Amino acid sequence: MADYEDIRPEDIRVETPGPHIRLITLNRPRVRNALRTRLLEEVAAVLRDAATDDDVRAVVLTGGPDVFAAGADITEMEAHDAVTIQNDPRVMHWKMIRAFPKPLIAAVNGYALGGGNELAMHADIIIAGDTAQFGQPEVNLGIIPGAGGTQRLTRVVGKSVAMKLCLSGAFMDAQEALARGLVAEVVPADQTLDRALALAATIAKKAPKAVQLAKVAVLKSYQLGLNEALAFERDAFCSLFATEDRLEGIAAFREKRKPVFKGR
Repeated sequence: MADYEDIRPEDIRVETPGPHIRLITLNRPRVRNALRTRLLEEVAAVLRDAATDDDVRAVVLTGGPDVFAAGADITEMEAHDAVTIQNDPRVMHWKMIRAFPKPLIAAVNGYALGGGNELAMHADIIIAGDTAQFGQPEVNLGIIPGAGGTQRLTRVVGKSVAMKLCLSGAFMDAQEALARGLVAEVVPADQTLDRALALAATIAKKAPKAVQLAKVAVLKSYQLGLNEALAFERDAFCSLFATEDRLEGIAAFREKRKPVFKGR
């Protein structure tokens, strides 16, 4: 995979809207941000760069005001057969997105369907505009979700709802997504990005090491049994007692001021 500095983004825009925040905007509006390989490569490269940039503490991912991503690029999918799809480079890009260690917030307006819903579910937090529509309609093309849709959706909304969406191709609106736990908040569509950026700014002010370990610990609850996950949590908790930021947090609390965390 190319490093971020080795590519010139064509399918995304990358901005720094505030201290310690990186904003990625999917930018293929003519095709409703269809997730072609190039787009996923660019997103993965930006996240890999952000993962090692100490100045970046949170990333917001959006598709813009009208649509998040309506699915995979059908032209690319059509060109594959049962052999070539086994070596699809997209798998590597999805893996890199999944491995991003810092907070990732998705700001979703309009359609988040198929690969678009899978991309949103790779985020740690989803802020949805009231126009948002979520779904895994791959069955309409004679296939099934291939980037974790059947697994992540089931873990969040439960078997029955996941089955309904994956087997029928039905969509879920923003309010149902909120009720089912797929999204964290629903806001008016014209406020989605602002709310996601505000949340990112709040997170970016916290102790970076604590934030990253909290993310890992929550994800472990999906990957490990309860006893193993509790052991991981305890180890992570204890490790933070060796950080300068813990001392700063306690000092700031005692002095009734806002802490200044440095990630050390």
